Amino acid sequence: MDTDAIVVGGGLAGLVSAARLAEAGADVTLFERADATGGRVDTRTVDGFTLDRGFQVLFTSYPAVSRELNVDALDLQAFAPGATICRPGSRAVLSDPLRDPTAALESALNHEVPFSDKLRTLALRYDLSKRDEETFFTGPDASIREYLEEWGFSRAYVEHFVEPFYGGITLDRSLSTSKQVFEYTFRAMSRGSIAVPAAGMAAIAGQLETRARDAGVTLRTGESVAHVESAAASGGRLRLRSRGPKTGARVTLADDSALDASTVVVATTPPEARRLTDCSSIPTTGVPTTTGWYALPAGTRFETGRRILLNAASDSPNAVVPMSEVAPAYSTDDRPLLCATFLGDAPLDREDDALRRDVRDALAAWYPERGFEGLETVAVDRIPFAQFAQPPGIYEDLPAPDDPEGPVVLAGEYTEWSAIQGALESGRQAAAAASTHLG
Repeated sequence: MDTDAIVVGGGLAGLVSAARLAEAGADVTLFERADATGGRVDTRTVDGFTLDRGFQVLFTSYPAVSRELNVDALDLQAFAPGATICRPGSRAVLSDPLRDPTAALESALNHEVPFSDKLRTLALRYDLSKRDEETFFTGPDASIREYLEEWGFSRAYVEHFVEPFYGGITLDRSLSTSKQVFEYTFRAMSRGSIAVPAAGMAAIAGQLETRARDAGVTLRTGESVAHVESAAASGGRLRLRSRGPKTGARVTLADDSALDASTVVVATTPPEARRLTDCSSIPTTGVPTTTGWYALPAGTRFETGRRILLNAASDSPNAVVPMSEVAPAYSTDDRPLLCATFLGDAPLDREDDALRRDVRDALAAWYPERGFEGLETVAVDRIPFAQFAQPPGIYEDLPAPDDPEGPVVLAGEYTEWSAIQGALESGRQAAAAASTHLG
């Protein structure tokens, strides 16, 4: 064998699985076709601004976050709990009175949501707090909308708050996503914060890459894998270079060179993972999102209390996020940086200036006392496959890490659920499955 383990893909799942295998004593090589690791969790600098690849956040209470990351070293910048519900001429704060008591009165007087729904929210929070971790993505399922109706929430609560707020989390303002995502993330928000690293979301991948290198992983970026083949899948016909039994797998690169390993972890995007492994249970239907990054003139004061602004009147934009208010290092030259999210396929084809006008007009309607003519576009991220689609019942059909034949293992959020928690946890599970193929 050329190596003990090969990991194909350097996103969060691939980095975790590589690091864990190496920490257990394996000789590990990781291939990433891009020039840098991180996958979709990426950050760049444009005109001095720190821009993530789309609007992304870290839920600090995710179990895999504390297990796989040095959270303190990320210098997390937290959003205030809750959000501000916005419509023309109106802004109303809805927060968590238990985690943000300073906003308790303002939230109680919120006219967008009936008081009975606020009490019902506390009851839901208590109910979910008693659930065990392993029970959330099992059992009977329904859509988020159906789930909220069963709980008795009003139409006003669903339309004014949940649609835009969970539209941002699930990229689905119709609330047709599985209720199990709602339950898990709702509990996560009641237990911790939503935050971003001061240096951008790529700091998460950077920390995992450092961990992998320190463990001895060989990282080969800018190299594409063309084929993955296991001895089991080929009936033992592979002429592996080991003098031992014909077990293991071979990875062929785009330049036709090949390496043999005792096990291969495929940690690529879902469509690529299905191509490499022929595992038909890997979901390949994606959900798109578009994120616009915008700057106000230097010296402009724009304060939201570090809360996301939800658009209760329209879905364009779905929400506006005060990035530099939450994380000051994202900005430069004293220019406030905002990002706005747009859902669905239509924004993928709209011109940048049309999206900017929607954001400008929405802000001007929410803040009629001020103008936003100076709003400038910094960048626009159009991401056709931001998450895999998660309709009710999908988790029963997701692949297990060891579903492919032979010593080939899957690592990716599509073995868990679509979130950073799912990606990190899948890396841990993949490493455990891959280790069974090592001596």
